[in-house]
Formats: sequence, structure tokens, C-alpha cells
Amino acid sequence: MGRLGGQLRVTPGAVIGWDLSAALGLGDALGIPPLAMAELLPALEAVMVRKVNEALAADTDAGVRP
Repeated sequence: MGRLGGQLRVTPGAVIGWDLSAALGLGDALGIPPLAMAELLPALEAVMVRKVNEALAADTDAGVRP
């Protein structure tokens, strides 16, 4: 998650996405073209959400509560 790690939208026990306003602002500050962000962020967000929720589920299965 890197630079956007603190900019998550969450519900109890699950991550539902990034704060895309923050993501777009970060990309702008880094000089990433808005078109590139619009094309790439949704796909990157989907992978991040899936992987983080898989990790949360694995921790819950082991008896650890998020």
C-alpha cells in the first residue's frame, strides 16, 4: 500500500478501498498524469482490496481479531 497506506476506506473487519481523492492528490504531487491515474488506480485498488482482505481473513482464521 505504500504511500496510501493510511488512506483506506474500511468497514469493521474489511477494507473496501482507497480514498481516491487522496490517491489523485498524491499522484498529482508526484507528477503522474491524471489520465494515467484514472486508468491505473481502479485496477490497482481492486488488487489491493482483495489481497488485504485475504490477509485479514487469514489472521481471523488463526484467531487474531482485526
